[in-house]
Amino acid sequence: MSALDRRLATATALAEAAGRLALSLQPPPGAPVASLKGAQDWLTEADGAVEGFIARSLAEAFPEDGFQGEETGTGREGALRWVVDPIDGTSNFARGSKRFCVSIGLLDGRTPLLGAIAAPALGEIFAARQGCGATLNGAPIHAAATTDLARAQIECGWSARRPNAGYYALAQGVMDAGAMLRAGGSGALGLADVAAGRIDGYVELHINLWDVAAALVLLAEAGATVSPFTAGAGLTDGNVILAAAPGIAPILSGIAGIPVT
Repeated sequence: MSALDRRLATATALAEAAGRLALSLQPPPGAPVASLKGAQDWLTEADGAVEGFIARSLAEAFPEDGFQGEETGTGREGALRWVVDPIDGTSNFARGSKRFCVSIGLLDGRTPLLGAIAAPALGEIFAARQGCGATLNGAPIHAAATTDLARAQIECGWSARRPNAGYYALAQGVMDAGAMLRAGGSGALGLADVAAGRIDGYVELHINLWDVAAALVLLAEAGATVSPFTAGAGLTDGNVILAAAPGIAPILSGIAGIPVT
């Protein structure tokens, strides 16, 4: 087993185990059981517990690798860097909803190498390694073959870091093109759904590295078209993201004003 194969196997197993831990700590359905870091930016006790579990496990397995978590920041430096979102979709998680996930990605500088995304309440695990394809529960996945935006379903993620007017314009443009609009509350799972062909595109005007680190390699390996997230200050400050089925990517890129590679 190669060094990257071993890291992917470890990341996948860790994402599943961390997902089980998160599920055991999830509050029942109802009003959110969490604190606010900012506008609709939720934090639960489970976020810290899950991130701590993943950080300790990765440090033990790969002490030479760096680590960055959403809640704790950059804990250590290394030639390779693990980037972790312990619970993506925290607003859903805090309400007892099933749509949340654990995301673990590995980068070499600006290059995503592998990723694992576990959605424990949905019983799903996405995994991918550069050059080796992408899978959902072990079966290969591919971006949709959609070519007509009027037949497409597009998720538009909302971010408090950008003016609402930009989000309104984006949603209006998508709907005016005839596409169905969706908002699922988890950027990582929205991007994974593009990789799996479940939706045709995901657009967000600002998203952070930990939300996309695992999904970027999933998308690339599944044949989706993706904007250059890691360009510029994407690794430190976040960036726009557009991921889409190749057949609709050019027109969606024009609507959103986000160049794609």
